[in-house]
Amino acid sequence: MSFEQKQRALITGASSGIGKATALAFAKAGVDVALIGRSVDKLEATAQAARHAGVKAKAYSLDLACVSQVQEKIQDINHDFGDIDILVNNAGIGYTASLSETSLSDWQRVMDLNLTSVFQCIMGVLPGMRDRNRGTIINVASIAGKQAFPNWGAYCVSKAGLIALSQTLAQEERPYGIRVTTVCPGAVNTELWEQETVNVNFDRSKMLTPEIVAQSIVHAALLPQQAVIDELTVMPSAGTL
Repeated sequence: MSFEQKQRALITGASSGIGKATALAFAKAGVDVALIGRSVDKLEATAQAARHAGVKAKAYSLDLACVSQVQEKIQDINHDFGDIDILVNNAGIGYTASLSETSLSDWQRVMDLNLTSVFQCIMGVLPGMRDRNRGTIINVASIAGKQAFPNWGAYCVSKAGLIALSQTLAQEERPYGIRVTTVCPGAVNTELWEQETVNVNFDRSKMLTPEIVAQSIVHAALLPQQAVIDELTVMPSAGTL
């Protein structure tokens, strides 16, 4: 496939925040988008906005927390939408509690969504990317994967694991023409801060916007094939909160 041909991107967590902004940024760049999330209504609204930019966009409702079903569902989407050239693993959950107060079920929930579901999404598209000898996988981690924060233990561990997953995948898949990029944003003003599992009170006005992170993701994805951004750390200029 030549670079000039239409590309297709699959984005998880596409109903809001970074995922939604990324879907719309890809659409503006002429990339068709398959959107994954739990809320059909929100996903469809994003898809509609993407179509206005003149690309094909389709919404797929999928609960990534059901990790045993993810690989098969991603394969189904790949068949339905067409071969995926760019996978953006963005879906995730925020979680705050000291490690001593983190239950095993909460720990497992964070790992399942932030790490294991990403592994399964990758496995859903990898065979096709290998067959075509090209593909780009972008994993949205966090500054919390590189720097530990108290009371964010499970979240930090899940994102550090995601960085290690990306680095290993990059080395294993390079011979097959597959590029892997890790994006590590600092604090981003998204609905993560409103999740029932997050209990903090930050000034969100100084945070990055989802659109800034989306711009970075699209830039990495649309680089010429002979170049790859291994890891990209995007921070608010005001510093870590």
